[in-house]
Order: sequence, then C-alpha cells, then structure tokens
Amino acid sequence: MMHDTISDMLCRIRNAQLAKHEKVSVLNTKVNQKISEILKKEGYIENFSVSTFPNRKAKSQTKDFKDLEIHLKYLGNPKKPSITNLKRLSWPGLHFYSKYKDIPPVLNGMGVVILSTSKGIMTDREARANKVGGELLCSIW
Repeated sequence: MMHDTISDMLCRIRNAQLAKHEKVSVLNTKVNQKISEILKKEGYIENFSVSTFPNRKAKSQTKDFKDLEIHLKYLGNPKKPSITNLKRLSWPGLHFYSKYKDIPPVLNGMGVVILSTSKGIMTDREARANKVGGELLCSIW
C-alpha cells in the first residue's frame, strides 16, 4: 500500500525522463491530477490523461482501476528533459508550512513551488497573488 502518492509521482517522472520515455503512468488521485495540471500550465509536460483499466479492479472491487498517464516534454536535439529536477518538500511525517510572504523562490523565480492551500493546490506565484500560504508540496525546475 502506497502512503505518499506525490513522492511516487515525482520519482516516476524523474526516472521516466532519465530513461527518455515518452509517457509515464502514475496513480490517479485528485492531488496528482492537480499537480499535473500545474505542470502542463507551466510548460513542464506535454499533456496528461486518465486511463481506465476494466480488467484491473481497485481494492473495493466495485470500480475500475484508473491511472494518470503523463506525456513528458523534451527540448532540443538531442532530447533534454524540460524538468531539470523535482524535489519533495513536505513528507507525510514532516510537513512544512509557509506564509505567502515567506514562500521560498526556486532559482530566483525560474522554478515553481507547488503548495496546498485553503483555496486549493496552486503555484507559489498564484499563492502570493492571492495572499494565501499553505503546505509546501514540491519544487520543480
């Protein structure tokens, strides 16, 4: 049983890009979907979609199992990953919270911090604009 789906997602993306895969499948959760939306909006991935596997059942055996399929983005020739690094900031046993004024910049604004706030999951720029702090989930550059 997996307890930290965000870390699993970030690790799978990192490993798939190192292996030059075109796409990677991760567990479909609302948080992973929202992080994927942010990655697409910021230009780090090409696209993502939800895939259903009717022959694989979830634990409850009443619903079909779903995966989130992330289509990775590469730049230039030879292909270089658009994501240089992914870092998990908060863990299930150690949460880091920040006020909107104290959100750390990533590479002087070149990267993105993804936060979980009372207004949903958003980037550091959106959190500063909305003047809302929250839990620091991960940073991407």
